[in-house]
Formats: sequence, structure tokens, C-alpha cells
Amino acid sequence: MTTAPGAFTHLNARGEARMVDVTEKQVTVRSATARCRVSISEQVVSMLLGGGMPKGDALAVARIAAISATKRTPDLIPLCHPLAIHGVDVDIRVDAEACLVEILVTVRTADRTGVEMEALTGAAVAGLAVIDMVKGTDRLASIAEVVLLEKLGGRSGQWTRPA
Repeated sequence: MTTAPGAFTHLNARGEARMVDVTEKQVTVRSATARCRVSISEQVVSMLLGGGMPKGDALAVARIAAISATKRTPDLIPLCHPLAIHGVDVDIRVDAEACLVEILVTVRTADRTGVEMEALTGAAVAGLAVIDMVKGTDRLASIAEVVLLEKLGGRSGQWTRPA
């Protein structure tokens, strides 16, 4: 089925959800970066920076969770295409002043569709992993934000979240 450029193609003629056919799209190098921020207590900040979390290295667990989640995105998001994930970078830092863990996930591929959902899923699951690792110490830990920061490649080229 061919559609006009920019036309929304996620619904069939009866208005039912469908997976978009990307067969005729060009394979291009694509990347996306997403961010998750997890609000934590001052006590957890100290424990994360001092290496004293009872369940172990929460940031290492979050990093592996992010990478694993990017590869499982089509299993979790119903209309998401399975893609070859060619690279995943995960940057995690603890902002002691703001009592936040900030997780940046960048995903790369050369394929017919973008990796925005993979980056967002990786960031969100990493945030959930942080909460799982700290919940015994901080029951109020919560995901404060999950956002797409940038995407590159494909028909729409480059997009960056406005400041």
C-alpha cells in the first residue's frame, strides 16, 4: 500500500491498527537518544556514590537493563518493527544536588525505520531497574521523566528536542 508522504499509515481502511509496511523505504543509518530521570532520596544518592546499595551496583544493573530492553522493544511495543540493533551507548550519572539519576540511551542501526522506541524503552527500563535496586531504601523513588532528545536519519533527517 502506497501512501502520500507524511500520511499516517498505522490504521487500515477500517480504522484498525496495523503494522506499517516499510519494505520500500530506504535503508539508512539511524540513531536516537532518550533520557530517563529517576528521583531518589539524599540517602540513596550517598549510597549510589559510595557503592553501598544493599542489592549491589544499581547503575551497572541499569546499564545492562537498558541494553537488553532496546533489543526487546518489539516484544513490548505491539506495532514496533523488529530491527537489528547495531549499537547501544548508555550514560548514567548521579546528580547529587538535584537527587536524580540521569540515564541517556543512544541506539544505532542501519535499517528502514528509526530507533526512537528502542532508545525510549531502554531509558525507561533502566529507570525501572534503578527503582528496583533502591526501593528497599527509598520507597518514594520514581521516574520523573522519559523523553526523546534526538533522532537522526530517515526521511525526516535530524530532530532535536527544543531546549
